[in-house]
Amino acid sequence: MNLSQGERRLRVWANAKALPLQCLQKWLALKEPGRTQLLELAENLRMRTGQFVAALALLEEIAIREGREVGEILASPSLGRVYNSEDSGPGRARALLDELRSLRYPQLKHMLQRLGEEVAAIRLPRGIKIVFPHDLSSDEVRVELTAHGRMEMQQLLAALNSKTRELVRLAGIIGGADDAFESK
Repeated sequence: MNLSQGERRLRVWANAKALPLQCLQKWLALKEPGRTQLLELAENLRMRTGQFVAALALLEEIAIREGREVGEILASPSLGRVYNSEDSGPGRARALLDELRSLRYPQLKHMLQRLGEEVAAIRLPRGIKIVFPHDLSSDEVRVELTAHGRMEMQQLLAALNSKTRELVRLAGIIGGADDAFESK
């Protein structure tokens, strides 16, 4: 079998990461320049196997939905900002997956932005954190308190109590209440 230098590099990376054969086959089936761009991305960002598998799946879904080639998607400005940032390789790999998820699930991105704005509008003191489920996969809303000592805990609990209406409304938004965004 006579392999090109690019395909040889790709197979070496895939072997070193123990990439599942099915993923390797999908990768090899990509058109150029997407196949090589993805290799360079994987190498430069020092992607872990799971990150690569997730990125490839997201890229395939985006390509199908938008009728674009993987190379076109990888050349998008939003992804360029991610892999040209000053973060570490693994940090950029995480950010890349987040951006791919945003491209794949634009409504989820919009909802997360709106929820972030809602939480900011509540103006909770430092020490109170609102945590939503990853990818809004459930209707759970978690409130975390971090206090140093009895007095700070009392202050945080009082602040939390004073924001009951806003927090209940936020839980309604997560739970799918249609009018939750309107009923401020």
